[in-house]
Amino acid sequence: MDRLAVMATFVKIVEAGSLSAAARTIPASLTSVSRQVAALEESLGTQLLRRTTRSLALTEDGRLFYDRAKVILGEWADMEFALSSGRSEPSGRLHISAPVLMGKTMLAPMLPAFLARHPAVSIDLLLIDRAINLVEDDIHVAIRVGRLPDSQFIARKLADVHMILCAAPDYLARRGPPQTPEELNHHDCLVFSEIPGAAEWSFQFSGHRKAIAVSGRFSANNLDALVSAAINGVGIARVPSWQVTGHIAAGRLQRVLENYERPPAPVHLIFQHTKLSSPKIRAFLDYLTDQWPRSHGRLSDDL
Repeated sequence: MDRLAVMATFVKIVEAGSLSAAARTIPASLTSVSRQVAALEESLGTQLLRRTTRSLALTEDGRLFYDRAKVILGEWADMEFALSSGRSEPSGRLHISAPVLMGKTMLAPMLPAFLARHPAVSIDLLLIDRAINLVEDDIHVAIRVGRLPDSQFIARKLADVHMILCAAPDYLARRGPPQTPEELNHHDCLVFSEIPGAAEWSFQFSGHRKAIAVSGRFSANNLDALVSAAINGVGIARVPSWQVTGHIAAGRLQRVLENYERPPAPVHLIFQHTKLSSPKIRAFLDYLTDQWPRSHGRLSDDL
């Protein structure tokens, strides 16, 4: 049994959703694909797939095998390319993920220069706000904001990001700027939330964290919508500083309660340690680490 070929067939079955769909993709006969799965399960001594006439699902062992198989096949492809080309220059497709707004505002503008520097590299960029599984989603490098849970992945810090409060000048002229976080009880706060209603914003009081309940007439699960509402005088928004730097510089928004801001949150690059030997990934990590602007607590440095 060609274990590598059978492993690739199994991955195609899972991704296609059925044996017949995988057989068409390979291409191969349905009988051949079915026999490969049976031989694989027999050699491993465990069931990998639960098959019925209408559905196909991974067992717990099947999920483990699928996750590891994708890593092994990816590493094999990288090694095969490096050996066959006889080159160590970055090349191949690079799969990157990032939060939507950070990806649009900060990451995407940096990519053309990287592509120009490495003409043999192609990029697939996934902008998504949930934390994805690098192995399952075949992501080489992910950008994450905030504290990181312990994991098998390697983290390289890029910078820090500040969450700031801001509002339109006409709103502040009409309602008066808050002098302390407690005064937000008398203001319309623009709340980022999946669930409408009250929320809590964290502040720094004499070196200690304190949460303040806030509410307002407008909430959204999209920061662009909140910034737009703030510019139009609807209320006070709490957003990443890099998102509103241009609006503040242009006078469309003003920063408030600066003395009560929480310490910045770290921005990290996350990647698998097994991928570090790939020239394209090393090149991208080094490029982004060098080019990503740092934050030093001043608004002009947050972008």
